[in-house]
Amino acid sequence: MLSWMAWTWPTALVFIGIFSAMAVLTILEIRKPGGDERTGVLGLTTTRGDRLFISLLGSVYIFLAWLGLIGMPLWAPLGLAIAWGIFCFWKV
Repeated sequence: MLSWMAWTWPTALVFIGIFSAMAVLTILEIRKPGGDERTGVLGLTTTRGDRLFISLLGSVYIFLAWLGLIGMPLWAPLGLAIAWGIFCFWKV
């Protein structure tokens, strides 16, 4: 039934992680409405959802640049992407 896409465990974990993050943001929004707006080091006023989007988009660029310039394995860009996500939620 799902043979149109090569589903692997890493692919499934990425989607599970994204949907889990969205579920956590939904719960936080229900508990504390308003998105926790703040102005970060980039001078942008962002909400939790904005910071999640920026961190996911930056992670994609990190992985694509790594694959294009260096190749496999992908453990180093994973660490960079996690650090980027922490930076986004901490300072952006």
